[in-house]
Amino acid sequence: MKLVLFDIDGTILSAPGAGRRALSRALEQIYGTAGAVNGYDFRGRTDRSIVLELMCGAGLAPDAVHAAMEACFDAYALALAEEIGDGARVRVLPGVADLVGRLAATPSVTLGLLTGNTDQGARIKLLPTGLWPRFRTGAYGSDHADRRELPGLAARRAQALTGYAYRPRDVLVLGDTPLDIECARAFGAIAVAVATGQHSRDELAGERPDFLFDSFADVDAAMAALLRD
Repeated sequence: MKLVLFDIDGTILSAPGAGRRALSRALEQIYGTAGAVNGYDFRGRTDRSIVLELMCGAGLAPDAVHAAMEACFDAYALALAEEIGDGARVRVLPGVADLVGRLAATPSVTLGLLTGNTDQGARIKLLPTGLWPRFRTGAYGSDHADRRELPGLAARRAQALTGYAYRPRDVLVLGDTPLDIECARAFGAIAVAVATGQHSRDELAGERPDFLFDSFADVDAAMAALLRD
């Protein structure tokens, strides 16, 4: 049995600027400032860590940031739904729809998400693509600030769903940033990197993932790698 965990932004889809704009609106509404959001590097980071770093950087006390975090996530979800709208600007990346469909139809695979997005944000971004129902479980940026904690959480949730105790080597983490690779390594999972985000193939290769793809356009090759024993 395998647990295959997909990142969203840069791995499944591209929705340029939607998350940053929505979060900026939510931060202004809840905390009274968006801080240095326009220059912040979102890549591979969890929404919980992004809010904490931006607001502490703007001079707010950590306790105050944590106290309003859920309200911020609710405001962010409303703003993101407006930004995504009918999904016309959401682009599913090459091969992903076919790959997700084939994995979801494979009896030995449990398909899930491992993303820095909040659970609400993940749903809003994926709904227009038609892929949201394919993912049976997941771990999200609203669960923990530290992405390295998410593979273990996803594995426990998958076990509760299927009754199978997933070992680290049964888990594959798919993502487009060095932080995706790092979180896989921290759990002992298989790190699968894809260069469809904002990091080059060379940058990702330097982190020594177990598998590295330019894209998932060659679905047969991706399936062969992901299902390899």
